[in-house]
Parts: sequence; structure tokens; C-alpha cells
Amino acid sequence: MAMTAPRAIADLAPRSVSVLGSTGSVGCNTIDLLLRQPGAFTVEALTANRNVEKLAEQALMVKPRMVAIADEAGYRPLVEALSGSGIEVAAGTAAIVEAACLPAEWVMASIVGAAGLEPTMAAVHRGATIGLANKECLVCAGDLMMSEIKRCGATLVPVDSEHSAIFQVFDFESAEKVERIILTASGGPFRCTPAAEMATVTPAQAVAHPNWDMGAKISVDSATMMNKGLELIEAFHLFPVSVEQIEIVVHPQSVIHSLVAYVDGSVLAQLGTPDMRTPIAYALAWPQRMAAPAPRLDLAAIGTLTFEAPDPAKFPALRLAREALHRGGTAPIVLNAANEVAVSSFLANRIGFLDISRIVEETMLGADDGCPSSLGDVIDVDREARARAASLVQSFGSRRCNA
Repeated sequence: MAMTAPRAIADLAPRSVSVLGSTGSVGCNTIDLLLRQPGAFTVEALTANRNVEKLAEQALMVKPRMVAIADEAGYRPLVEALSGSGIEVAAGTAAIVEAACLPAEWVMASIVGAAGLEPTMAAVHRGATIGLANKECLVCAGDLMMSEIKRCGATLVPVDSEHSAIFQVFDFESAEKVERIILTASGGPFRCTPAAEMATVTPAQAVAHPNWDMGAKISVDSATMMNKGLELIEAFHLFPVSVEQIEIVVHPQSVIHSLVAYVDGSVLAQLGTPDMRTPIAYALAWPQRMAAPAPRLDLAAIGTLTFEAPDPAKFPALRLAREALHRGGTAPIVLNAANEVAVSSFLANRIGFLDISRIVEETMLGADDGCPSSLGDVIDVDREARARAASLVQSFGSRRCNA
């Protein structure tokens, strides 16, 4: 008997969704996809940090039950912008968690940084399917989150293009047949920049990614290659492999998004143009697929795909991330917190580009080997690490001014 083809996403009962971090790059792309599938989705909640105008614009288009803005100063302007719409408005960090608790079947977790931890965990606790675009959830609380996902019957579908690629070609039923997974990296804007010139890199140069259209923080992480270090830690928690089985290779064209190598010598790869709407669409429709407007891949036009090993001397963030993963305990939390503080300070012109990794490394010297047993423990370690990193920023900034 022949198998019947699965029904298209638009033919199924509408899937209820919430988008945490809807005004960021991933969130905006998610909204774009929702609007392209009228009738296929209903929206429970949208949240943002402080972009009132964009959040109101999105809300009027997709008609969520609720919108929440973290910055309480945005409450009144948001209420005014949505007057007469019937959409519930809330503000504050507790409101973001409340939005995550609404009964959406599928939740996009795209709040940047450690701020996404608590709302994402709230969605996990009610057994939702999570489209995970927040690296920090697994970097800071990987063991805890994966344990809660299993306990609560939640489902995690990665949205990062690299982890989505691996997810699509990883044989979970025969994981012992996987030899290694290979994360690809574009190399960022400074792949070919001489090391001597990187000390003078400006924020404008660092956010100018050659392939991807991303937010400022993620773009700087790509420039330092810390994003690949964070993805290394994330991959360790997402897939049943050891640290030693995870490799990183620089692939400037960003066409092959990652690969899985098997014991028989086969290497499976997922390819596509560098457009985040592809992995978002995969997660949004999983376990089916839906149409997405990403430009189609033309291999003949591309002509050549190249690969090279990352330069550990130019990009020490890779070493720091691997060290944090090997150390375990609080080290990954400290790595992430220090990086967030350092990147923010660099974007504000308070420190130099090379100071980012230096501040992360010095902050990590204070990490202990204790293992956080709750989200509260994670938040406490994160807060202390940020304070240490902020102190180092002042020190590095003073040296820079006196140089």
C-alpha cells in the first residue's frame, strides 16, 4: 500500500503560536512567514524589549491575543498605539513570562541573551514545541533545560541555521553511527583581515556581516567567532555526541549550513541560501514543511564552495568556548555573561574589538566548578559574572583612554 503524501501546513487546523522577541531579526522573519500563510496560524502573544512602534505594527497585522513589552516605559505608548484593537497590553519582565505561559502550541524563543532564559523555560514547563533561536538558553542552562524538556514533554526544534541543518540530517535512532558533526562558519567580516589590523576595528565594521542580515550583538559575535563557540556548546546539548565529535570549519559562502559524518564515510549536508526564513519555516511547520520565500540555491551560479580551518590565534573566542564546555559547571554561564557585557561595551565604543575576548577570558578566571541546580542559580551566577565583566570594562576602557 502506497503512503499518502502529508497534508500541507495550510490544510491543517490553525497552529497557535507565540513569538518571544518579535521585533528582532528572527522575530521579524517569523512574522513575515506567518503573514504569508493566512489561515494557517493564530497568534497568542508577541513580546519585545523596548521597540514600541515595531511591536504595535506587528500586532495590528497578526492580531495576537496579547502583547508584552519588557521596558515598562513603553506601556502607555503601546496602549495608545493599540487603542480599539482589543489586544491585551502588558509590560515588565513578569509580563514577558506571562506571555510565554499562554497556551500557544508553538513558541518562537528569539529573545537575545540571558533575558530569554526565564520565558523560554516557562514555555517548556507547559510542554510547548519550542523553536529555539536563543543560544544562551542552552549555553547557560543546557543540562537543566534539556532535563526539563524531557520531564515536561516539551519539544525543541533548533532555529539557528547550523543546528537546524544538523537536526534535518541527524539519524537520532542510530546516533551511535554518527562519527562527528561539523558546524560551518562564514568566518565573519574579518576572516581575511591581518591580525595586526583587528585592534582598530570599529563597531560599524564589525556589524557588517558579509552574508547574513542579523542584529548588532549577533553580528559582533560572528566577527569574533564567539557565535560559533556558543553554537559548539549548544550543539553538545542538542545532539547525542561528545565534545570531541564536534568540529568547526570555515565555509565563506554560507551555502552548506552544517554536516553530519557517519561511520561508513557518508557525510550528509543541508544546503540553502543564507536566509533565516528557511530554518524558521522548517521549525514553524515541523514535522512537516511549508513554503518559504528564500532565494533558491543555484549551485552553477555559485560555482565554487570553499572550506578552511578557523584561525585560533585570530579568534580566541573559539578556544574559550571549548574550554568552558570542558570545564562545565558555571563556566559556560560566565562565558556568555562576560561576552554580552563586553560586546555591549564595544558597540558603545567603551572598549576595543580585541578587548572583547580578553574580558571574557579574565572573567572566566573567576568561574567555579559548581553545577547550577535551578534557574535561580543560573541567574545568580550570570549576575555576578556581569558585575565582574563590567569592572573589567572600566579597567580596559581606562587603559584605552590613556594609550
